[in-house]
Amino acid sequence: MARQREKLLNAIIYFAQKTKFCHKLKLMKLLYYLDFWHFKETGKPVTGLTYKAWDNGPVPPNIYHEIEPDKNPSDMQEYLFVESEEFENNKGRCLHVRPKKAFNKKVFTRRELKILEDVAFVFKDAKGKDMTDSTHLKNSPWSKTERGEAIDYLLALDDEDNSLSKEEVIEKIELNTEIRQIIGE
Repeated sequence: MARQREKLLNAIIYFAQKTKFCHKLKLMKLLYYLDFWHFKETGKPVTGLTYKAWDNGPVPPNIYHEIEPDKNPSDMQEYLFVESEEFENNKGRCLHVRPKKAFNKKVFTRRELKILEDVAFVFKDAKGKDMTDSTHLKNSPWSKTERGEAIDYLLALDDEDNSLSKEEVIEKIELNTEIRQIIGE
């Protein structure tokens, strides 16, 4: 299994264990915060997912579609239960994610783990619909992206102390590309 895929599945396990109401909508937003927060600090997302600006917020379409119980790929079935359940107000159904495997923290760096923990802590008691406003804030990467288009990770960069500059990120990307060419990847 590819390293980023293993990180993705373990991030989902972590969020399912450490937050309440870990339904599909909330999970999409948690993954977005994990990836964009990490990118802002390091120039690299944790999972490598591509997020699109959908009407209801940022969504990684591949995972969004895989979370459907009849569409779970075999690796996801090995790691997770995805169950359909009624909303508490009986006005529809949602998909709840539960872990099958134990969380493996060894696939993450210390910084990735810290951000994973921080995202889970901040949104522990939130419901997905409650998180929508925070992903729709003015000047957020989602708000700066045309609906239906991929959200550029560079939009996560800002002038806060913990943010890399655009130039630093471009330099890191170029360096990583050169290293991969030298080692033949």
